[in-house]
Amino acid sequence: MTELSTKQQRIFDFIREFIDEHDYPPSIRQIQDACSISSTSVVDYNLRILENKAYIRRDREVSRAIEITHGGSRRQRSVPVPIIGTIAAGQPIPVPTADSWSYDSDDSVDVSQEMIGDREGVYALRVKGNSMIDALVNDGDLVLMRTTESANDGEMVAAWLKREQEATLKRIFFEGERVRLQPANETMAPIYTEADNVEVQGTVIGVRREY
Repeated sequence: MTELSTKQQRIFDFIREFIDEHDYPPSIRQIQDACSISSTSVVDYNLRILENKAYIRRDREVSRAIEITHGGSRRQRSVPVPIIGTIAAGQPIPVPTADSWSYDSDDSVDVSQEMIGDREGVYALRVKGNSMIDALVNDGDLVLMRTTESANDGEMVAAWLKREQEATLKRIFFEGERVRLQPANETMAPIYTEADNVEVQGTVIGVRREY
C-alpha cells in the first residue's frame, strides 16, 4: 500500500466512517460536501487514485458502488431500488393507477444487498403521514416493498382501495368478508372495507429513515 495525500486520506476516512454509520456508501456529492472539495470531478479523480492504490473498489455501472478493501471491513455493495411514488400512512391518498405507480428511473435509493436478499420486484415508496409511527415508520421515511398480490394477517402492506381509487400503508387483517386495515398509532381508527374492495400491491420488507 502506498501513502495517501491529505485530501485522499480525508476522502477515504469519510467513506469508511459513512459506511460504518449507514451500511451503504456515500454519493459523490456527499463526499464533495463533507470533504470541502471544489467539484465532483475532483472527487472522482481522487477516487480513481484510491482505487488504483487498492484502498477501495468501485463499480461504475452501479450508483454509489464503493467497497473498502483496505483499513476496514468490506461491505456488500449497494443496490439501487426505484422510488415509485408516495403512500399514505394516514388516510388513503390517490395514486396514479390501480396497478402501478409511474416513476423516474433516476429517482432511486441505494440499499444494501443484504436487505434485499434474493427478492425480486422490490421498490420503494415515500411515506406520507403518521399512522404507522408505532411500527417505527414515520412521515418522510422510505418503505421498501416486495411486489406481491397476497399477504398474511398482520403484515404491513400497500393496500389499494378499488372503489376509492386510493392507496394506504397499513397492517392487514382478513376478517371473513371484510378486511381491517390497522394503523400502528393508538390515536387513529382502523379502516374497514369489503374484502373484494382491497388489492394488495406489496408487503413491507424494510424501512429507510430519511433525515
